[in-house]
This record gives sequence, structure tokens and C-alpha cells, in this order.
Amino acid sequence: MTTWPHRGRAADVGFAAICVVAGVWPGLQSGLFNGSPFVHERAPLVVNAALGAVTGIAVFGRRRWPLLLSAGALLCWAIAGAWPALLIAQFSVGAHLRSARLRVALTVVMVAAVCWPMWRIAGGDASIPLGVVFCIVPVLVGLYLTSRREVMTNLEERAERNEREERLRIDQARAEERAQIARDMHDVVTHRVSLMVLHATALESAQGRGAVAIAGQIQGIGRDALEELRALVGVLRDGAEAPLRPQPGLADLAELADASRALGLTVVLSVEAGLRAPSLVEHAVYRVVQEALTNVHKHAPGARAAVVVDADDDGLRLVVCDTGGTRAAAGGATIGVPGGGHGLLGIGERVRLVGGTLSTRRLPEGGFEVLARIPVAPIVRGAHL
Repeated sequence: MTTWPHRGRAADVGFAAICVVAGVWPGLQSGLFNGSPFVHERAPLVVNAALGAVTGIAVFGRRRWPLLLSAGALLCWAIAGAWPALLIAQFSVGAHLRSARLRVALTVVMVAAVCWPMWRIAGGDASIPLGVVFCIVPVLVGLYLTSRREVMTNLEERAERNEREERLRIDQARAEERAQIARDMHDVVTHRVSLMVLHATALESAQGRGAVAIAGQIQGIGRDALEELRALVGVLRDGAEAPLRPQPGLADLAELADASRALGLTVVLSVEAGLRAPSLVEHAVYRVVQEALTNVHKHAPGARAAVVVDADDDGLRLVVCDTGGTRAAAGGATIGVPGGGHGLLGIGERVRLVGGTLSTRRLPEGGFEVLARIPVAPIVRGAHL
């Protein structure tokens, strides 16, 4: 398609040259007549040359003004019996004239102008086939080529549009993948490292008492963190599949609460008996509780935290709140775990991905509350534990 303008200009030059030559050379004029098909006299050569030149000039404007070329072609035929301009004009009518009624009317005029004088001399056997060849076939060819060109242009535009949309989908998928990786890395690194810092703080405060046990806990937490990081890096670097072990859910909240209690945090966990939800929803709830308890460890050591997971008419409800605590840990040590501000954003995205909402607020009496609502079903309800 990019070469079409150059080809079109070359074709215009060739067509214009043919029209000019047809005006002065009898070889491109009808031999059935003595010059003009309507007047039995031959026009002066200057007149024929001028008609050929004017028609040749009209060729260059045939795309915008095909009627001008048709008028020139009719004059060349009527005065000099030159027929090549008829073919070019009718082709241009089919290719560039948009009005179907005007196209039909002009074709009828052309057929009459060609067939009537030939009918008088050679009869219908010669005039009708020549009228079809000179006046109708070129129109059909022009219509076909123009329609084909438009179809190809539409196909190219559609292919380009599909390619742009595909690039947008790829960019969106990459953005979502980056966000997922960021959430997973945050869940793995922040929680595990926070626990390691808390254990190290406890080890410093213990002044040698129970050092072996605390060091063993730090070692175990670090080993778990390394395993999870290796799994994530393997997926990113080698395209390996994610680990097939089940993702933590509601059943793992008790273990999560016990780990926080081992660090001196008072955690009251209440999960409705028999409560079940899709695995993605349960995993999102687990991550929300994990991030909320990690924040309590970092920002309110010594606080009392309550975790409630139950169901109501709107679906699953999760509440994590704390009493505020103090900034100083036991023994006066300060917990120095910097916060990047991405934790609440990450769990908010997780909850929204499963169709829920997350809200946070500071309590008037002190402390912080995280509330998540996820409209899921079915939910098996029973007595509270």
C-alpha cells in the first residue's frame, strides 16, 4: 500500500501519454469512420492534438474530478474517433465516482455514444460487444479494484488496531503481574523479616536467657523466608511453575496467631466454626490478618489484638483491631522495622481482586482497626469456637 501513490502517478503519466498520442495518431482512432463517428469529415490535426492534450491533462485529476475526464473522452471520440480515452475514463468512473446513479447515467451516455454510430455502419453484432468492452467492462474493473483496495486497507487497519490492543493487553498483564509479584514479595519479606527483627530484639532483651531457643526460632524463620524467596525467584527467572503446595487460608490463622503470641503479643482469634470460602478468598483473608498482625508488632508492641472472621448477610467479614500498645517493647528495647507504606495498599488490592472492600481507621480510644468485607457464597455457618 505504501507504493501505491508512486504507482498511481506512473499510471497517470502513461494514460496521459496514450490520450495525447490517440489525438494525433490514426492507429489509436476508429477505422470505421473518416475521423468523427458523427460527422463525415476529419478535424484539423491541431484540433485533434489539442483535444488529446486537454484529455491527457484531465487524466491527472481523474481521482477528484472523473467527470472532466469523461467529458474529454467523449469529445475525443466524437471529433477524432479516439477510443483509448473511453477506456481510461470509464475505468476512472468505476474507481473514483461515488454516486451510483451518476455512474449508471454516465455509462448509458457512453454506451449510446459508442453504439449508435457503429450500429449505423456495422449493425448490432459489432456495436453491442464493442459498447460492452469500451463502456461497461472498464467500469466493472474499476469497481472491483477499488473495492479490493478498500478491503485490504480495512484489513490492514484492523490488523494494526488488533496489534495495538494486543500490546495494551500485554502491558496491562505485565502491570498486573508486577503488582502481584510486589504483593507476594512484600508478604514474604516484610512478615518474615519483621519476625526476625522481633526475635532479635527479644534475644537482646533476654541477656542470654533462652538465647538458644530464640536463635533457633530466628534460624527457622530465616529458612522459611529463603525457601519462599527461592520459589518466587525461580518463577521469575526460569518461568517455573509456582509451588503446588496449598496457599494458606482460614485453617492456618491459628498457627499465625500462635506465632504472634510466641513474640509476646496477646492475640484473641475468633473464626466461625465450619466457615468455608473459595481458596483465593481464604488466602486473601490470611494475608490481611498477616499484614495487620505484622503492623501491630511493628507499631504497637505490647498491644492486645483481636481477630474476628465470621459471616453475615453480605458475605464474609474480617475484623482485626488492637488496643494501641506502646512504642517500647519489653525491657525498653525499641523495634526498628521501617515501614514502606505498601502493606495496606497490597492487602487492599488483594481484597479488591476477590470482589471485596477494605477499610482502615484509628479507633477513638486508641488503636487501629482493619475491616474487610467479601461477598462470597456458599458459606457454611455454625457456632463460634
